[in-house]
Amino acid sequence: MLATILHGPGDVRCEEVSEPKILKPTDAIIKLSASCICGSDLWPYRGANEVTAPLSMGHEYCGVVVEVGGAVRNVKPGQFVVGSFCLSDNTCPHCRFGFQSSCEQREFMTGAQAPYARVPLADGTLVATADLPADDLIPSLLATSDVLGTGWYAADAAGVQEGSTAVVVGDGAVGLMGVLAARQMGAERIIAMSRHKTRQDLAMEFGATDIVSERGDAGVARIKELTEGVGATSVLECVGTQESMSQALACARPGGKIGFVGVPHGVTFDGQNLFFQQKSLLGGPAPVRRFLPYLMDLVLDRAINPGKVFDLELPLADVAEGYRAMDERRAIKTLLRF
Repeated sequence: MLATILHGPGDVRCEEVSEPKILKPTDAIIKLSASCICGSDLWPYRGANEVTAPLSMGHEYCGVVVEVGGAVRNVKPGQFVVGSFCLSDNTCPHCRFGFQSSCEQREFMTGAQAPYARVPLADGTLVATADLPADDLIPSLLATSDVLGTGWYAADAAGVQEGSTAVVVGDGAVGLMGVLAARQMGAERIIAMSRHKTRQDLAMEFGATDIVSERGDAGVARIKELTEGVGATSVLECVGTQESMSQALACARPGGKIGFVGVPHGVTFDGQNLFFQQKSLLGGPAPVRRFLPYLMDLVLDRAINPGKVFDLELPLADVAEGYRAMDERRAIKTLLRF
């Protein structure tokens, strides 16, 4: 079968590889209905993460189970499933506490930019729908696998609740999903920090009440102006750079919460400054499995349409163009159909 392989910065190819097989009794093989390119895939593509050997790309996935290992009990062939990018047993103490992304058996999904994929820890990772979903719901169900779940975690970690003011730092796909999540959680005011018109428009459609195009100190000043000098109760950091994290900290009010889900690159903290900020920080890899059943129900009930974040759809053979388009900001997020 054809699959996406990253050989080095800027060098992504669609190549022939062997179809996946059951390697452990806890595995499942799924036939993917769709996959996509994640913003975090751009870190190695841009050379920010070292690539020492060819990488099988893809960790967002949904599709139909075709085979299961002998120990799998919760899913069966023929079922449509969605799984998290963090693979978990969903039974260890950390999973039961709601942090499946810190599972004692945690693995990270790979190889999902392909027609078939092997999913380890299938019982704890995969969530099945009652019936095969309508085709138009596939993009939104795919979004629950990572990008929506991650944006949702950012809002949850930032303590978004009814009547709160939330600031979203980052206008990529995760940031836009953070806007959607904050709206669903009842935030009264949602300030999206974005400099790109198409992303601003989608943020407003997802529920943003204000757009701030400034960055750095100017962006912080604008947030303070909009909040009468107080700052935001909740801030969602969805980028992972020093600038975005510093901006997020500065935008939160004392006692406020920052949910950070952008994979950090070059981010450092000054202990003295952090001490006197008096703000809470919670983040890391999103425990998507905690939210999956609820988010999937919202999609299946057509209460939300996160699939709108996919603004470019390509066949797998053109995956390199999908990476280029996202790298050059010509696309927010690329959907791959099989």
